[in-house]
This record gives sequence, structure tokens and C-alpha cells, in this order.
Amino acid sequence: MSKNKPKALVLLSGGLDSILAAKLLLEQGIEVAAVNFRTNFCGPSKARPAAMQLGIALREENIREDFLQVLKKPKFGYGSGLNPCIDCHALMLKKAGEIMRAEKFDFVATGEVLGERPMSQHRQALDLVEKESNLKGYLLRPLSAKLLEPTVAEKEGLADREKLLDISGRSRMRQMELAEKYNIKEYPTPAGGCALTEKGFARRTKKLMEFKPDFSTHDLDLVRIGRHFFENGYQIILGRNKEENEILESLAQSGDFIVKPENFSGPVALIRDGNEEIIPKAKELILEFSKNNGNEKKIEIITKA
Repeated sequence: MSKNKPKALVLLSGGLDSILAAKLLLEQGIEVAAVNFRTNFCGPSKARPAAMQLGIALREENIREDFLQVLKKPKFGYGSGLNPCIDCHALMLKKAGEIMRAEKFDFVATGEVLGERPMSQHRQALDLVEKESNLKGYLLRPLSAKLLEPTVAEKEGLADREKLLDISGRSRMRQMELAEKYNIKEYPTPAGGCALTEKGFARRTKKLMEFKPDFSTHDLDLVRIGRHFFENGYQIILGRNKEENEILESLAQSGDFIVKPENFSGPVALIRDGNEEIIPKAKELILEFSKNNGNEKKIEIITKA
């Protein structure tokens, strides 16, 4: 990067807001690099094409283990489900701040819009994550900048405040108009939110937390898949279709059992950290959720080394 231009590190999810935030800075001649943080619930799949469309470099940072600690004990609590939105966002910004200082970026920018998300983007929440991430004065939100306090970058003339915006609220109309203006044609439809806001997923995750307080990122990945049963201190997961059956087999680890139909169609069962005592229950569940084809059913048991 040129030493003569201001340098901005933009958190790029790949959604329209973050794309526009980067675009507004590029329009001012600011050199922009993007970063995407991977947790169990978000990753770079949307950020990669967005970065290519913008013509900027994208770095991918794995923070799954850090996020796990946030999920288990969020300082600012949960949202409508088990979503620790404020803590999660503060974690990402803190990591971005560390990169900013280590690699001499002038500031960090995000696509946050004042009032767009009820838990994490009201004014108090925006101020809170800025403070928690140690980015006070160095966090620029280009889409809502004119509604917020000027940042160091604006005060020092690195970013022209007059060319930044004053978007607020949940409507995406202005963002869509900007997308048309900048000829940004490929961007994902706004999502409903993190999987942890979904009632069913949050319920399964809560059961996991109660059953296994020291759960790992691998355990958390499995919550997204299949039907979950907790029996006599053990966890049994049944695949709901061929794809989930294959995923469960591929995700089995040392100490797990795979129990699956041998001569009929039905679910594969993954027994986490199991022993032989729980296998009969797994067989019972497989038969309960299998199609009745009138054949004598045989079940295969596989121990993963």
C-alpha cells in the first residue's frame, strides 16, 4: 500500500452495508483492505466475492475459540435467543483493532447503520462496542457517520465527513439506491440474523450447554445438524436425510460411535463420546425414524478410532 494514502481496514461480511462502507472509502481515494472473522455461525463465503467485486484484498481470521468463550459467558448477555450480539461484535472489532495497530492502518470501518438492528446497532450499543474494543475515535461507520461523533480520521482530514452518509433505521431503500448508483449488482439478500436467534437452534444449543458445559467448537458445529437426544449422560444425533447422514459420518471423532442401517433406508446415528451401553437406544431411535419397508432390519455399528 502507498504511504501517501490513508489506510482503512474494513470489516467485510459480504452484505450490502459492508460493501457500501468499503465503496464510500474507496471513492475518497482511501486504500482499503478487508477482514472477515470466522466463527461457528459466519465465515468468508459471502465476503470473498464481495472483495473481488470491490477489487480489494481480503484477509480471513479464525476466531472460533474466542467466540466460544463469548457464547458461554457473554458480558452483555443474550438477545432474543442465545445470540451474544454485543459481545460478538466487540470481539471482532477488538481483533480488527489489533490488526490496525500492528499493520499501521489509520482506522477501522464497518457497515453498521444506526438503528438497523435492535440489539446491536442502537446508539448505546454502538458506543459500547467501540469502547469495549479499544477503538474509541478510530472506528468509522461511513453509512451513518453524519449522525455520530466525528472520528479521528474525519478530524484529521483522512476521511471527508461531507462525503459520508446519514442513514438510519431498518429500511434498506437508500442502500439499494446506492447499489444501483455504484453498479453493485451482486450482493446477498439481507439475512434474518445469526442462527442463535432461531428458536429451534437456540433451544438445542441451550440443551448442549446444560448437558456439556465444557462443549467445544466441534460440539457447536454438530448442533446445526440432525435431531438431538440426550440419554444417560450421552448425546445421540440422528441424520434427517442422506446429506446429514454423510455429514455425521464425516464428523465422527475418536471415542464416537456411528450406528447406521445396513439393509434399509433410515437415519445414521452419531453417539458422542459414547460407550456400548447407549447403542441399544441409538438402534431404537433409528428404527423409530426409519421407513417401514417390511424387511428384517439390520444395523451396523462402527467405532471411530
